[in-house]
Amino acid sequence: MLAGKCFTHQIFLMKACSTYKLLCFLFVIITTTILPLAHGDLKSDEEALLAFAASIHHGRKINWNSGIPICSSWVGINCSRDGTHVVTVRLPGVGLTGEIPKNTLGKLNGLRVLSLRSNVIYGTLPSDLTSLPAIRNLFLQHNNLSGQIPTFPKQLSILDLSYNSFSGTIPPSVIQNLTHLTVLNLQNNSLSGPIPNITLPRLKHLNLSYNHLNGSIPSSLQKFPKSSFLGNSFLCGLPLRTPCSSPLRPPPLSPPNAHLSHGPEERGHRKKFIIIIAVAACGTAVIFLVALLILMKRKKSEGRGVLKGKPSGGGRSEKPSEEFGSGVQEAEKNKLVFFEGCSYNFDLEDLLRASAEVLGKGSYGTGYKAILEESITVVVKRLKEVIVGKKEFEQQMEIIGRVGQHPNVVPLRAYYYSKDEKLLVCDYFSRGNLAMLLHGNKATGRTALDWETRVKIALAAARGIAHIHSTGGPKFTHGNIKSTNVLINQEDSDARISDYGLAPLMNAPAARSRHPGYRAPEVIETRKHTHKSDVYSFGVLLLEMLTGKQPTQSPGRDDMVDLPKWVQSVVREEWTAEVFDVELLRYQNVEEDMVQMLQIAMACVVKVPEMRPSMDDVVRMVEEVQQSDPENRASSEENKSKDSSNVQTP
Repeated sequence: MLAGKCFTHQIFLMKACSTYKLLCFLFVIITTTILPLAHGDLKSDEEALLAFAASIHHGRKINWNSGIPICSSWVGINCSRDGTHVVTVRLPGVGLTGEIPKNTLGKLNGLRVLSLRSNVIYGTLPSDLTSLPAIRNLFLQHNNLSGQIPTFPKQLSILDLSYNSFSGTIPPSVIQNLTHLTVLNLQNNSLSGPIPNITLPRLKHLNLSYNHLNGSIPSSLQKFPKSSFLGNSFLCGLPLRTPCSSPLRPPPLSPPNAHLSHGPEERGHRKKFIIIIAVAACGTAVIFLVALLILMKRKKSEGRGVLKGKPSGGGRSEKPSEEFGSGVQEAEKNKLVFFEGCSYNFDLEDLLRASAEVLGKGSYGTGYKAILEESITVVVKRLKEVIVGKKEFEQQMEIIGRVGQHPNVVPLRAYYYSKDEKLLVCDYFSRGNLAMLLHGNKATGRTALDWETRVKIALAAARGIAHIHSTGGPKFTHGNIKSTNVLINQEDSDARISDYGLAPLMNAPAARSRHPGYRAPEVIETRKHTHKSDVYSFGVLLLEMLTGKQPTQSPGRDDMVDLPKWVQSVVREEWTAEVFDVELLRYQNVEEDMVQMLQIAMACVVKVPEMRPSMDDVVRMVEEVQQSDPENRASSEENKSKDSSNVQTP
């Protein structure tokens, strides 16, 4: 029946286009033949991927099934712009174990990028995979692949086979054929023989280190750094310091009477004595050099961590991977722990190689904006002064991961723990935080927050903290509520709470050194956080939103004051209107709501913890402010240009 309809459609088109027969004929062919074939390509790609997933074990769930759209919902899959075929497959660190089956990935004829790194894939590469017609970038490092290096398509741009078990020689014809190659990484394999004299004009990065290669380094490759050739004991020539094939000198002639004065036994003792002295001298030299290298490395690594970058004002900074990994142990480089349901698909190696930008330094560490492959952007927080062991750290991370499942809480996506580094991975919010919106430089184009937006943000933050309290349990607190930890969503200006639950992990004196103006009096005295101390901190946050002033206990600037004490003194003198941010005084008919919110804030910052409301009560009270009759006040947008002199004060 469908075929009949298509035939009727063809006849109709041919009759209607008799003047332009050729054009119409081509149109008919495209609409009835080529487009269905394009759809068929995507269907065949889906079948190939499902066959791959069914044939190889994978530790992490990738949630591939035919019931959901492949291009938008399958983990690690990207399609072409017209949605006709799969162009990217990225499955790093998902626990793939076994051999890559034939007639699966090798059937993806439109595939351009394949990343299966940091898995447990072994065996040889199937021939259909190494002959994909459109492949450009191939990332297979950190597996256990073996055999000789196969032939690859000449359009390949990036080839990374490092940290595998490939053996044999580097085939000159195979490499020389890759005329578009920009990156070739074969380090940490078992390759042997000489390095072929290859000329690849586009090659920017080469790494052949830690194999069993020998002979002289070809002149065409001597432009690369010596790190590209380290770990090959029998390589010589530039850029290494080992010279090649110096002529052998004949042994020195013995004196004519030497054989008369020294018998065979005496000569043997002398040789043994010389050998012992040489070994001892070499051993001493080696120990000295090792000690010197350790001392130099310690000095060089002072102040250097896993993530470095220029301050955000200076833009993004690119850096080589070795500057990212000073605190990451080689044996633990793949132990980035993801939480269930996380859609990100990268591993620790991706983070170490990413470009980073310092977002800011907070109470618990430094935050970085990290841009990974395919323009994935995340925030990596490097914790400092962590005082708990691995088991306690992981237990707290599990609670934080569970608590983060709420629309007004920033979810923790992954974490990394080692002796020297502790990293947290979260979503990136391009609009920044509440502090930037309240106190940012107007010269940079900052638009003042209107009253309705402030109420919306306050309610979202209150709901997030209330969820943290109810889900985390009576002893789980945020512990670090401040305006820089209220992140703003770009799409709807909704707010999310970040940096929660970290206080028990940190060295208390170091953690409390920043932003003391948010801390409840009992926390300053006892260093213990409770739900009620979180309520106090949220009250200070409300005062900050109402007054436009930054809270501190050591006022060194006019706009930085001890907010609770200052507001209490102003209200006591009945100068209530003097409390509010001048940015809010341009809006009319919102004074009652502002005073009501001020009363909520003051209830939160009373000195006696038991007299403060719970966060659930705070949510209910802020909801009442938001739900007040909108007809009793004009819209903020309609009144933002009004002169502040017309404001009615209570």
